[in-house]
Amino acid sequence: MAKIISGSLLVLMVLFAASFSFAQSPLLQEGKNTLYQRVVTHPGAALLNGPADNASVVQKDVKPFSVFYVYARQNGWLQVGPASNQPMGWIKAEHGTDWPQAMTLVFSERSGRMPVLFFKDEKSLGDLCRAGDIETRLRKMLALVEEGRQGPELNNVLASEPADSQGAVARSRFYLMPIQAMSEPFEGTKFLQVASIDPGGSPARGGENTASGQGNKPGNNMRTAIVFVIDTTISMGPYIEQSLNVIRQTYDSIEKDKLGDNVGFAIVAYRNNTSARPGLEYATRVVSDFKTLANRAQLEGALSAVKEASASSHSFNEDSLSGVKAAVDNLSWQDYQSRVMVLITDAGPLPEDDRYAATRMGPVEMLDYARAKQIWVTVLHVRTPAGAANHAYAENTYRRLTRLSENSASYIAIPAPNPKDGAVAFAGAAKTLAESLTKVVKATASNQMAAKPTAPRPGASPQEEALHIGQSIGYAMQLNFLGEQRQNRAPSVVKAWIADMDLKQLAVGRQNACVEVAVLLTKNQLSDLQKQLKVIIDEAERVKRTDAKDFFQSIMSASLGVARDPGRFSRNPGQNLRQMGVMGEFLEGLPYKSDVMLLTEDDWYRMSVGQQNAFINRLRSRIARYEEYDKDRAGWEGFGSANPGDWVYRVPLNMLP
Repeated sequence: MAKIISGSLLVLMVLFAASFSFAQSPLLQEGKNTLYQRVVTHPGAALLNGPADNASVVQKDVKPFSVFYVYARQNGWLQVGPASNQPMGWIKAEHGTDWPQAMTLVFSERSGRMPVLFFKDEKSLGDLCRAGDIETRLRKMLALVEEGRQGPELNNVLASEPADSQGAVARSRFYLMPIQAMSEPFEGTKFLQVASIDPGGSPARGGENTASGQGNKPGNNMRTAIVFVIDTTISMGPYIEQSLNVIRQTYDSIEKDKLGDNVGFAIVAYRNNTSARPGLEYATRVVSDFKTLANRAQLEGALSAVKEASASSHSFNEDSLSGVKAAVDNLSWQDYQSRVMVLITDAGPLPEDDRYAATRMGPVEMLDYARAKQIWVTVLHVRTPAGAANHAYAENTYRRLTRLSENSASYIAIPAPNPKDGAVAFAGAAKTLAESLTKVVKATASNQMAAKPTAPRPGASPQEEALHIGQSIGYAMQLNFLGEQRQNRAPSVVKAWIADMDLKQLAVGRQNACVEVAVLLTKNQLSDLQKQLKVIIDEAERVKRTDAKDFFQSIMSASLGVARDPGRFSRNPGQNLRQMGVMGEFLEGLPYKSDVMLLTEDDWYRMSVGQQNAFINRLRSRIARYEEYDKDRAGWEGFGSANPGDWVYRVPLNMLP
């Protein structure tokens, strides 16, 4: 009997030990109690059964940019696993980059900024920024980068973005720049330690400049699409006619410059919800898809038939965002590499909480939706006396819809004290905008660089603003086009330091972001986030407790969980970090924060009921954007994976809750 008991006890002890070893925890980040170490894998990584080259293979080709938890570090090897409760195998340490949170960087549009330089250490970057002759040094460095040469000025530079003459790294190219560490030596400017990983690249040798594509000749068939999205409600008659005149004049210029089918125009009209006012006839209508010079008569005929509505809308604001979405969704953009949308209106968009708004997205989400399709949005806002009370709201909203940088937007105010003067001012701005864009097409066709944008003077006229915006958008489109043609790669470096603001602008006391922040999410993780937000918001609405502590903490937990560790959030989407006592640890040390993360609980309680409802409406708008992410096949990168749930998307930080 004793032998039986002791034998049973031995079996239980073995089973307990096995279960204990199975539930292994990853290594903690230094100084943290709940945040685990993670790495993102490089292309070419292999998962082995042990920390040796001759170990058996667990997985020959690990999907690039897979995120693994780290369980052990041994002699240049990492024991890793996709889940936080069990290791799966070993990879070489050089095939994984430490990633303390889920944030990555994307190069911002190359309009008015210099190429990003990757420095070998933080000191080298700091020494340059603090130098009294920083402008002189930068000029020499940029000259070397432009010429593709090395020099003593670049001794501390590991790599750079391609020079302007080589084009940008195309927006459609998938690369990853995970943030490993951060400091903030200057107010508003961060120094970031990053890795730059490109599936088609290889690690750069120290001191080598990796502006790829150098020596290749650019293509010249840059086809540009321009759509006018026109408010056709009452009072817009003069601007419909002037739009036709602008297209006619631009076609004349295209014919003169022999640009053939390189520029196409389209027309989308919008009004407002017809269930509220049936007399409006339509909410949105594609008047004409893109037509080039060869089909000029068809477009002019279609536009000449467009008239302003004979019935009034239910509000002064019109459903302009549904017009924008209709243009994004229903036109033949795929035939054009460069894409511009010009919204023409004398009223603001319907607010997100207007029950008659056709789209559930707000201006920030709609901008992200258009930019994901590489469409640039400009607004020509006709400011009439009748809309005086609406001007401030409309301008604020349209600036968010057309944001170019922290301090600029592709928004042009058209003074219209009367229909005649307003039509003249509109025609001048619209014609200047169209001409500046077609000049870029002509320059590209001639293998020439377009003119760099110049800042408009204070108090600039609408035409001057239009010229600046046309040059800025055109220059960025040309660089993106050249980058696509040359298949430019992001620099590939294992570890380097960059500034998040343009160094050239920083030298003269201005700030212009050269990188944008995103979070890498799988389809499954984005789906979990969307479902969780719906539950949180619907519950808050159901019980009318938008000021309840659990609502604020639940939203904050969702945002922090995704930014820090989407894998853990995805497995436990309902966890409340405050209740777990780890809210502060998840928040501290994040290099960037979304608008939710910037809120404090006191801020939330100080909001009025109206402000809290507006906040919830913005979250609903984010959910609507997540649904569109799911449909955006071009934005998802699967790296050959047959399971769509494992595909990844770089979700902009400002689209997190």
